[in-house]
Amino acid sequence: MLYDCAIIGGGPAGLNAALVLGRARRSIILFDNNKPRNAVTHESHGFITRDGVKPNEFRRIAQQEISRYPSVEFAHNEITTVSKSDGSFQLVTRDGRAVGAKNIILAAGLKEILPDISGIHDFYGTSLFSCPYCDGWELRDKPLVIVAEGLHSFQMAKIVHNWSRDIILCTNGQQTLTSEQKDKLQSKKIQVFEQRISGFIGQRGQLKQVTFEGGNTISRAGGFVTPIWVQAVSFGERLGCETNKLGGYVTDSFGKTNIKGVYAAGDASVIAPAQLIIAAAEGSRAAIGVNMNLTEAEFE
Repeated sequence: MLYDCAIIGGGPAGLNAALVLGRARRSIILFDNNKPRNAVTHESHGFITRDGVKPNEFRRIAQQEISRYPSVEFAHNEITTVSKSDGSFQLVTRDGRAVGAKNIILAAGLKEILPDISGIHDFYGTSLFSCPYCDGWELRDKPLVIVAEGLHSFQMAKIVHNWSRDIILCTNGQQTLTSEQKDKLQSKKIQVFEQRISGFIGQRGQLKQVTFEGGNTISRAGGFVTPIWVQAVSFGERLGCETNKLGGYVTDSFGKTNIKGVYAAGDASVIAPAQLIIAAAEGSRAAIGVNMNLTEAEFE
């Protein structure tokens, strides 16, 4: 069977794409390896009617709704190779299943590489987060730490200041701030620490202290870190898809990449801001693009 579209990724982008294409009566197969990036978080926020939903519950509801549309098939498997031949795509799973599709949507999202700091994984997703718009409300008015090693550290501090006035900014050994930026932060009583962090201390996921090389410590109740983002899968690059300076796939207004038949949605294309609702909307947009492509082909 040659599917109308194969969707790689079962997050909000992939799920919403499957919903739209299922309602359009297209034959769809959605591959999901059940390794969502937000698995470490307890709640997802910023999605109207679903604010505070647990990630697993969000996926359960979505899959239940999509199951009403018989042309959508779920495959809980991992894709290992994707190739293009004679105008269609061939996908092979880890267990050897081969699938053909007229179009593909890359919606596997991103992998995040956290700063190499002792203890960071013990608190990430519980009291340390990467997105202020997702988790800032829960940390409001608390003493916070921001760990940002790159040029965006100044911007991150300004944004987090909206939720708390007790902030320290740690560049973890990097000297990326200008004197003018430091002065502006100082005017808002935001302390800057440029020495390297030796570790995070706390218990049961709750951050208590940040320790620095040299032995000094400072008490903090939570905060934000800025990971390095990389594509969760490399199929797009192997097929020749162009990427932007942030590493996301370049698409048109309907998620279409520069490679015919290849679409991208969610964090795979819009790396920032990484919002559940934006990813879902991106999935809908790409699905409409795929359906338009299929419709045009039927009338050629």
